[in-house]
Amino acid sequence: MVLSLAAVVPSPLVVISYPFGTVMAAPTTADGGFGLLEACWRALVLGVVQGLTEFLPISSTAHLKVVPVLLGWGDPGVSVTAVIQLGSIAAVLAFFRHDLMEVGHGIARAFRYGQWGDPSARLGLAMALGTVPIVLAGLALKLWVPDYDNAPVRSLGSIAIVSIVMALLLGLAELVGRRQRSLEAVRPIDGVVVGFAQALALVPGVSRSGSTLTASLFDGWERAAAARFSFLLGLPAISLAGLVELKGALEAPANGGLIPLLVGIVSAAVVSWLAIAWLLRFLQRHSTWIFVAYRLAFGVAILLWLRATVEG
Repeated sequence: MVLSLAAVVPSPLVVISYPFGTVMAAPTTADGGFGLLEACWRALVLGVVQGLTEFLPISSTAHLKVVPVLLGWGDPGVSVTAVIQLGSIAAVLAFFRHDLMEVGHGIARAFRYGQWGDPSARLGLAMALGTVPIVLAGLALKLWVPDYDNAPVRSLGSIAIVSIVMALLLGLAELVGRRQRSLEAVRPIDGVVVGFAQALALVPGVSRSGSTLTASLFDGWERAAAARFSFLLGLPAISLAGLVELKGALEAPANGGLIPLLVGIVSAAVVSWLAIAWLLRFLQRHSTWIFVAYRLAFGVAILLWLRATVEG
């Protein structure tokens, strides 16, 4: 029998039996949802998880899949996780407001005076080009994989394996990366390269920040500059994903409607701000090995847990 973390959740719980053991879950209403208080509590937890993991190179999608399952809540689905990510976008907009204003001015000057060599204009162009791969890949999934919520790549086993592989790649990038380039040296081609790495994050467990940080380190960037570009590059893609999935998240009865989603978005915004500030300071003085170790441990722990559930 497997002990579920749901036993520590402060909400009305009922026992649900599964072949691998039992978990605790909140009683549902007739339409398959649950009360407003329970929905807000779950959204708050998901928002905190999202904020902690979106910008750290450890995969927010994987944690938003694994944590609710361990709590006995089940997979919240692509729509809910995408909408809660809007809180992280709000944090990036607020934290990097001066950088974004400078990028806007740089792009305006480039169109007006042809100054495309300006660092701000090059950064804006790199952000735009880097968004194209994930947008095209996301549209392809939306059109040709309608049941992506239940796709094999979203299984816990797949997340574990992907997490381990990405940990090894980040470790390799840490070893071979020259870490000489700053954000002022960004080129449009850098946006394309890192943008393709960002598109891989559509696979749960890859980590958008992890894949872009890894690609940037391979490309010779300084750690803090790589993280900064990763944050800025994610703005268009995460915003589009959240807005596209907003309607579906609001219509799902199990999500509790607008109020719980707002709770999740606000909590994600607050925690994301703190995570961004911490990571930028951390990478100025330290390597990424702590994240490599965590991702390896995370993946191995999931595999061991899955094995225990099967044998139990």
